[in-house]
Amino acid sequence: MSLEPGNPAPDFTLPGAGGQTLALSALKGRKVVLYFYPKDDTSGCTLEAQAFNGLAEAFAAADADVIGVSPDSVKSHDKFRAKYGLTFPLASDEGKDMLGAYGVWVEKSMYGRKYMGVERTTVLIDREGRVARVWPKVKVPGHAEEVLEAARALS
Repeated sequence: MSLEPGNPAPDFTLPGAGGQTLALSALKGRKVVLYFYPKDDTSGCTLEAQAFNGLAEAFAAADADVIGVSPDSVKSHDKFRAKYGLTFPLASDEGKDMLGAYGVWVEKSMYGRKYMGVERTTVLIDREGRVARVWPKVKVPGHAEEVLEAARALS
């Protein structure tokens, strides 16, 4: 399945922080921002989470739900949310099935060592459950603001 604009977004049901269950099908009729990040409580991921959290009211006003997704456990997500006062849900994909379906579980390389990990990516999904826009290989500064503008522009 390809994450091209206009294609259906892969459905998922994942456990979330705070005992939530998060399912794309349950959000039909709303805009959804899925942002995929490598690891809770690391520098770039914390900055990204704080940026989305700081714009939570603006995303709500744009009728868009923000969900962070990583392979971390629900317990890790609970700690991360509590430590930084995050108000939006975090989904746990320890099995990496959903990360694979969205094409963000990829081979990475650091210092010549290859390993599997999450490629920081954001996907905006329209009210019908279709991919509206994809931001691959995200650079954190200014990203949440750019996603907010795209969510606002989406009818």
